[in-house]
Amino acid sequence: MLPPLATRSRTCRCTPSETPLALIRRAAHLCAVLLFAAVFSLETGVSVSRTWVVVPTCLPIVLRRCHRCASVRFRANGKFRVNANHKLLDAWILALCTGCGDTTKLTVLERTHVRSVRPELLDLLHNNDRGLAAELLQDPVVRRRNRIALDWDNAWRLDSGGPDQPDQPQGEAIEVSVGFVARIPVRPVRLIAKGLGLPRVEVERLLAEGNLVSTVRLSGKLSADFTFVLKR
Repeated sequence: MLPPLATRSRTCRCTPSETPLALIRRAAHLCAVLLFAAVFSLETGVSVSRTWVVVPTCLPIVLRRCHRCASVRFRANGKFRVNANHKLLDAWILALCTGCGDTTKLTVLERTHVRSVRPELLDLLHNNDRGLAAELLQDPVVRRRNRIALDWDNAWRLDSGGPDQPDQPQGEAIEVSVGFVARIPVRPVRLIAKGLGLPRVEVERLLAEGNLVSTVRLSGKLSADFTFVLKR
């Protein structure tokens, strides 16, 4: 059984695995980012602030070995299957193998008493709600239970404001706050290059020279909000 999924409100943005301590750490990280931005703005003379948002464009590919062919990629389309056995419910996310079309089932609820399942959650399952499917696929509890990973390549876009964004004055700094609608792991260097319209090697050079700074490491992958400052 997965009680957190049965009782959790959809208005809550935290995942079932986030303990109060994790929430406190997230809040502390946000405060550190804001403090860093304020201090760095004073030191470098930030004159332009921008906001970017990483937005999913479709459900991610589910990575799991197919029992029928050699493929390890499944595509979910928001479909669920719900089975009732007296007062016990089972629910799965359905995904199709990209190689042979075979269907795999990802367990969401298992032998869960109907009284512990919120009626609105049950309605979403019956209505094949894509938003719920996206939320559950990102849930660490669901991923661990089904031993799956997610591939977000070509499943997200960066909303950087487009051509209406103010230009960066020569010799001054810009501050960019990056937000994530979903927990999509991206490489900050790639994201920054995309948002600024620069080659990746140029972004790596700015990072090495200390003209691109942040409170988080920009050399790995990130899936949480962060802020960086660029001076050129």
